Order: sequence, then C-alpha cells, then structure tokens
Amino acid sequence: MKKTGTSKNERANFGSKLGIILATAGSAVGLGNVWRFPYMTGQNGGAAFIILYIACVIVLGLPCMLNEFIIGRRAQANAARAYSMLANGTPWRLIGYFGIFTGFLIMGYYVVVSGWCLQYIYASLAGHLSGDADYIKTYFENFSSHPWKPIAWLLIFMLMSHFIIARGVEKGIEKGSKMMMPLLFILLIVIGVASCLLPGAGKGISFLFNPDFSKLNGNMMLGALGQAFYSLSLGMGCLCTYASYFKRETHLTKSAVQIVSIDTLIAILAGLMIFPAFFAIHPNASELMSNPELTSQYCGPGLVFITLPNVFQQAFGGVPLLGEGVALLFYALLSLAALTSLMSLHEVITAFFHEEFNTTRRKGTAWVSLLCALIGVFCSLSFGGTRDWLILGDRSLFDWFDFLTGQVFLPTGGLLTCLFVGWYVPKQIIRDELTNNGTLRGTFVNVFLFCVRYVCPLCIILIFLHQFGVI
Repeated sequence: MKKTGTSKNERANFGSKLGIILATAGSAVGLGNVWRFPYMTGQNGGAAFIILYIACVIVLGLPCMLNEFIIGRRAQANAARAYSMLANGTPWRLIGYFGIFTGFLIMGYYVVVSGWCLQYIYASLAGHLSGDADYIKTYFENFSSHPWKPIAWLLIFMLMSHFIIARGVEKGIEKGSKMMMPLLFILLIVIGVASCLLPGAGKGISFLFNPDFSKLNGNMMLGALGQAFYSLSLGMGCLCTYASYFKRETHLTKSAVQIVSIDTLIAILAGLMIFPAFFAIHPNASELMSNPELTSQYCGPGLVFITLPNVFQQAFGGVPLLGEGVALLFYALLSLAALTSLMSLHEVITAFFHEEFNTTRRKGTAWVSLLCALIGVFCSLSFGGTRDWLILGDRSLFDWFDFLTGQVFLPTGGLLTCLFVGWYVPKQIIRDELTNNGTLRGTFVNVFLFCVRYVCPLCIILIFLHQFGVI
C-alpha cells in the first residue's frame, strides 16, 4: 500500500521509477546549470571543458551521489537521523545535522534569486526589458535594491514551494516534478532551437562542440571538478533525504547514472541556448570569453539578469515582441529550475522537523517556510537598505551565506560523507544497498569503495585548495 506521508507515523515513498528520476534530477538541476556551466564552458575551451566535466562527474559526482543514496535508503529517515542510525552514537552522526544546517542557509538566500526570476517574468510580459545594455543593468540594480519588491517576489516563490511540500512526497514533490521537469526540457529546446536558427549562430554551436585542448591545464581540471560537485547538489542532505523515499527495489546505481545524465544534458542544452545567441550579436565572442576580466560579468546574476536580457533583445529584437517572448520563456525556465531545487532544500528541513519534533508535515512545512522566508528578507535587504551593513568588514549577509555554503560547508559535508561511507560504514551494508541485497551484480563495489576512500576525498581537497587560491 502506498503511503501518503500525511500521518506522523507513516514513511512516504515515491510512487514510480519515473517519479524518482525526475524528482531527484530536479533536486540537482538548478540555476547553476544555466549560468555557471555555460560561463565555465566558454572560458575553458568549449567541448574540451565538457569532456573533462563529464569525466569529473563519473569520477567524483557519481560516487558522492551514491554515498548519499546508500545512507538515505538504508536508514529510511531524514538526513540527521539517517547518519545517526549508521553512526551508532559516534561523532559521525553530526554530518547529517551539518547537511541540514547547510541546506537551511542555502535556502535562505536561494529564494532571493528565485524571486528575481519571477520579477523578470513580469518584466518580460510588461515590456520592461526593452533597452540598451546600460538600461538593463540599471533596471536590475534598481529592482534588486528596492526596499520591498524583491521581498514580495521571494515570499510568493516561498509560498509556491510551501504548497508543494505540504502536499507530501508523492502528491506534492513527485507530482510537481513530473509536470515541471518535462516543461523545463521543452522550454530549453524551444529557446535553443530559436537561438540556433539566428544568423551567425553557427559560430556559437561550433565554439560549444569543438574542443580547444590548448586551454587544458590544472585550473581547468579543478574548475571542472568544482562544477561537477556543486551541480549535483552534493553535501546538503537533498539526495540523502530523497533517497529515504526510494523503494527497496530501486536500482541505486542506474538511478544515479540517469540523474547525472539528465543534469549534464540540461547544462549542455543551456549552452546551446546561450552561445548561438551570444555569437549572433558578438562576432568576436570567443575573444570576449577568453578574457577573464570581461567574462566576470557573465558569471552568476550578471549573466542571467543583465547580459542575457540584452542578448535576447539584440538577437531577436528584429521581430516585434520576439525578444520579449524569448526572455519570457527563458525566465519561466529559470523559475522552474529554481523551484525544483528549492523544493528539495525545503524537503530536507521539513523532513527533519516532521520526524525529529514529532509534528505533522503541514506544521513542519509552515515552520520551515516561515524561518527561511525571514532569512530571505534579510538577505534581500543586503542589496538595498542594509547594503552598507558589512559583516567582518567586507561581505554582506547574502555574500556571506553564498561564500560559507558554497566554498566551505558543501565541500566539507561531501568530504566527511566520503570518509564516513568509505571508512566507517560496514562494507556489507554498502554491498547490500548497491546490489539490492544480492539481487544485482556487485562487481563494481570494490571500485566504488576505492573512489570513495581515496579518489573523491583527494578531489574535494583539491577543490578546497583551488577556490581559496592555494593551488
């Protein structure tokens, strides 16, 4: 009998294999697939970076994802309880709490950027994105620093996530993912096809898929490792929590391969959406992207909310309303990607409240929504009314949340999980989970353990050292 997750004592499950794949892939797919992957690809030799990135996903991403799958499905509990059950009272149990705390902080500032996406849907409909580059830059700066408009949008976005999570795993998360993930694919394909049909777009396609191995170096490898780690939502409890809703017959390895394949495909499709349009209006785009001083404006919010509106307006502006229409589809796509990721973060914390404080799912969801919205309000104000309130002299609250979670907490959680699974969790538990209690072949278990014990920790340590400028 299927469980709905509405009772305090029942444990929910995803209802279908498709639901598992789409929901978990939605957890991994987010704004980083759209703005960071194309930026990294453009700066590091096009397809050369893509090839290296795929290799890093196989070596680092898949084993780390399987780590969380093993813990989550084995324990059938929220991330904090899951690690505690396998840690047997040892300090290893703190990894789960650390992951939940990390997810909580990420959700607090991620909802701010998500709210911006909704504003830009409205701006596209209202024709507010028609203008030159300076106008669009000023529009973003004025909006993001406005005292209440960004807050209103982030609250709306939080409510969207709230109502989905409150409905439970199968009726909320799974049902929502089954609708949103196919729609996200359709929007990517529609915008990608439109970009590829532009005059001069062929240079962008060629740039994306022709590898420039002359740019292959240590920094490129470390950048690909970092992108592979962050793109898959590792180290924040999302995958562990979702895996706790997997059925016992779920093939963990096959599911992980399918999820990372979807995540990578969406990132490449994002490149097909951006590069052809960019090259259509910038004949010297390859030179622009190879200049670090210039490409800094194409990373993060600068790419999504300043550069791309101008690109779409110039590339498609020859046909009345086409530029605004493409922008509308693009920000609808971004909103879907942001919502699927926010849902997973929301569920991590909601599951913790629901199970550890013995409250109903709806009450747990309400507490999480309220607390994260409150953090989001303060993070949003750091762009406006409190922008001069710098913490420790150099960063706003939003910037500190971004820095601590992205550069410190996530890799720390990923590293600790590798050490926990590789060196503490009994090998028999790992074998049972990867082979579904002996019903699947387990010839790869030793390879998996070697990666988790040696390769993945080394990769994560290198990511740490690289992002702090040590190497």
